[in-house]
Amino acid sequence: MDHLIQASELTLRYGKAKTALERVSFAIPKGRVVGLLGHNGAGKTSLMKALVGLLPAEGSLSVLGLDPRRQRNQLLEQLCYIPDVAVLPRWARVHELITLMGGLQPRFSALRARELLKRTSVGLNDKVKSLSKGMVVQLHLALIAAIDAKVMILDEPTLGLDVMSRKSFYEMLIDEWCDGERSVLISTHQVEEVESLLSDVIMLDEGRLVLNISLEDMDQRFVALSHDPATADAIAAAHPLLRYRQAGGRGAAIFDGAPPAHVAELGERIRPNLVDLFMALTRNPALTRKEA
Repeated sequence: MDHLIQASELTLRYGKAKTALERVSFAIPKGRVVGLLGHNGAGKTSLMKALVGLLPAEGSLSVLGLDPRRQRNQLLEQLCYIPDVAVLPRWARVHELITLMGGLQPRFSALRARELLKRTSVGLNDKVKSLSKGMVVQLHLALIAAIDAKVMILDEPTLGLDVMSRKSFYEMLIDEWCDGERSVLISTHQVEEVESLLSDVIMLDEGRLVLNISLEDMDQRFVALSHDPATADAIAAAHPLLRYRQAGGRGAAIFDGAPPAHVAELGERIRPNLVDLFMALTRNPALTRKEA
């Protein structure tokens, strides 16, 4: 299987008034960690729900070679999903949840779940209601990561957690689940925290795909120039995607492709970070329709 996920001209509507996704096309091969970025209402959660068969969509969609709507039971044996409103039963003890998972999911390994929990401060006899929010999220990941699956889909998995809990979550994800064969799709607003983990990024803006690119290719395609205030007008005349101010007062500008030579000479090339590029591609609709 060349790609674990393939979507072509994917369109999803809520009645006649709301279009959540409009002609979205992308593919995710194995061994990738993909960030799904977009403002609130951009279509991220709708896309993820379509991928796991919870919402019908027009166009072509294949996940692990299966149709998510028609072959959902078969798909969920090979796919993990943590939605943004995931809830574990508060009355249950951790060892009871492990037993429950063993009965529900044929690819779940109780031994693997216990090994993953050793990385946390969660005890097997702890009740969910006695755990902090960060510990509950770590427990949830341990249960999900103990499934022998090929794709993991995470919708704002660390929402509301403190920085240490978020760091622990992503460390467990990368260390214990990503193995070069599996792929992860992560939707998050904490872009700066996950950028170093990602291999690829997909950006949505008002239901449209505005970027689908590997971070390696992103560094080649987009150019950022750091410049003195005196050259700001000349830089602006070259119509960059975004102009912003750096710490220390220097200006910066992001270009899609290499700027003209006479403009490049006015500044120093720096690496555009993902947050600034996200702002550049989603703040002005006239500039966001060029897909990678």
